[in-house]
Amino acid sequence: MTSKDPASPGHRPGADHSKHNHAGHDHSRGDHAGHNHGPSGEKHGPGDGHDHSHANFLGPNTEMIFALASGAALIIGVLIDNFVGAAPGWLPTALFLLAYFFGGFFTLREAIDNLRQKKFEIDTLMLVAAAGAAALGAFAEGALLLFLFSLGHALEHYAMGRAKKAIEALAELAPPTARVRRDGVTSEIPVEELEIGDTVIVRPNERLSADGFVILGNSAINQAPVTGESIPVDKAPVADPALARARPNSVLAESRVFAGTINGSGAIEIEVTRRSTESALAKVVKMVSEAETQKSPTQRFTEKFERIFVPAVLILAFVLLFAFVVIDEPFRDSFYRSMAVLVAASPCALAIATPSAVLSGVARAARGGVLVKGGAPLENLGSLTAIAFDKTGTLTEGKPRITDVVTASGVSEDELLRVTVAVEALSDHPLAQAIVTDGTARLNGAGIPAAGDLKSLTGRGVYATIGGETVWIGKAEMFGTDGIPALGQEMTTAVAQLREAGRTTMVVRQGGRDMGVIGLMDTPREAAKQALLKLKDIGITRMIMISGDNQKVADAIAKDVGLTEAWGDLMPEDKVEAIKKLRANEKVAMVGDGVNDAPAMASATVGIAMGAAGSDVALETADVALMADNLAHLPFAVDLSRKTRSIILQNTILSLGIVAVLVPATIMGMSIGAAVAVHEGSTLIVVFNALRLLALRNRYAESPVAAQA
Repeated sequence: MTSKDPASPGHRPGADHSKHNHAGHDHSRGDHAGHNHGPSGEKHGPGDGHDHSHANFLGPNTEMIFALASGAALIIGVLIDNFVGAAPGWLPTALFLLAYFFGGFFTLREAIDNLRQKKFEIDTLMLVAAAGAAALGAFAEGALLLFLFSLGHALEHYAMGRAKKAIEALAELAPPTARVRRDGVTSEIPVEELEIGDTVIVRPNERLSADGFVILGNSAINQAPVTGESIPVDKAPVADPALARARPNSVLAESRVFAGTINGSGAIEIEVTRRSTESALAKVVKMVSEAETQKSPTQRFTEKFERIFVPAVLILAFVLLFAFVVIDEPFRDSFYRSMAVLVAASPCALAIATPSAVLSGVARAARGGVLVKGGAPLENLGSLTAIAFDKTGTLTEGKPRITDVVTASGVSEDELLRVTVAVEALSDHPLAQAIVTDGTARLNGAGIPAAGDLKSLTGRGVYATIGGETVWIGKAEMFGTDGIPALGQEMTTAVAQLREAGRTTMVVRQGGRDMGVIGLMDTPREAAKQALLKLKDIGITRMIMISGDNQKVADAIAKDVGLTEAWGDLMPEDKVEAIKKLRANEKVAMVGDGVNDAPAMASATVGIAMGAAGSDVALETADVALMADNLAHLPFAVDLSRKTRSIILQNTILSLGIVAVLVPATIMGMSIGAAVAVHEGSTLIVVFNALRLLALRNRYAESPVAAQA
């Protein structure tokens, strides 16, 4: 079955097809099946070089039309031969030969291609068997063989095309044109002509044509096509367009947008940060397509098996040619039996068992916002017993928040916060920014005094002046040194209690009076706890947090989100050693942001990156990428992998079982036609069983919308 040419007009996936035509799958040449026959292990499927488009003069379904024409000629020939006595004797034979022509047309072309590549595969075996039947005068049986084989292939190609289309549909999400404002003039241009820095106008309910950040307007955007998120995400303009332009990777999620997503009811304007060939969607299309070529452990095993099995079958068929020497039968019967064994023992279903499941699984994962880079990580993901998580940005928001405000005797919370916010507003430290943001919100509009003369004590804290008095804010260790009076017992006790709970503490003193302590913590993600509970239900027995924070902070976060273990005080190289230690005893995944955690992810059985839609590094380094910055998709990915492993096992057992039954059956006398019928039937069962993955429901979705994403 041929697919739409991605290079043709109107089909603009946002990727440079001259560089990566779906991972080398040149669809302009036609999609011919998804087999992997023969000892060579060469792919017999989309992009394998088997070119049927040169004969698609009747449209994309030419192969199916030829197969049905073969069947019609065969049936008419049989009816005339058996029920129309007055018909000329040559007519049934002519119809059988016509069936040979239509049934063998594509098979012959492919056999010639194979022989040119020095490959002796199933197509050649079928032609030899059909020619042998004709040599014996059994034209009807030979025609039946070619009809069933060609029909099986045509149906198989159609079924595999369904999985291919699921991937190609990703490429069609981005619109072909964009509405751009340049120098005050608005015009519509092809997305390929978009430049970084262009302003794109997006009307309500339109698909976005480029990656970028919002500079004007508010809206809710359905990001499910790219990230798999179940509900639309509210978007607002960036606070500082110049800063966003200079550091596009630091733009917050509430302002970042992606090509292929769907705008809500508000008109927005976005500034382009990536060309169409570099958008998150384009990279997903490219990587998902490339994932088809990445072989899984089971696929590598079946290819090794075929390298031994196929020569053994050829030797068996050759030996059976001389059965007439041992048993009392004519050479004709021995030859016929040998041809039947060749057909029955073809590893067609076995070869397609794993690729079809992997292709369907990868396509379904991509539609659910999970990028899986090939068969190996797809299978390995389902075999995990342990998952290690980075803390910052994975289990937590990566943004410290005020969790506790402890005031000294005689000091109100508002008084403490007003002084603290006034001083910290002069600092650009992340903890200072967190205090200003959360403190201002807690003050609810209360007046904040003016502060000045900010000075920093590196690694310890800051001090400034308010109304002529010095205000110190910093770690407890700052007090009692360098002429700064020591803390009183009340504050010392409060600091100790907050630190025991895993809080980062900032002590505040104004003049000679201790005012209080503010506790901060990198708060857990809302989705983390639920995701971990679901992973536990699936059967992940160990879930470990590995973090560079101190052990008490790690323990506090682990307890909050429901982890089984927490390992703190780890440097990046220590994380790698921790993963290696875990992997020595079990299969373990490492979940991180794909940047600082890349070495640990590479050491794990499966590396899983969070928020890959906005991170080039995450897309490149991980085996599995959760496109949304959300752990909620991880249980779905593991569940999908386990379903894929189950279907691969079912397909492998079925295909080997059919061969195990057919080979002795044909030796004992089963006809070629019956062997072909069972053989092709098993191949179709294997393919359609794999296609069930495309319809797999996301049982872990936050809402029904996610299951349809």
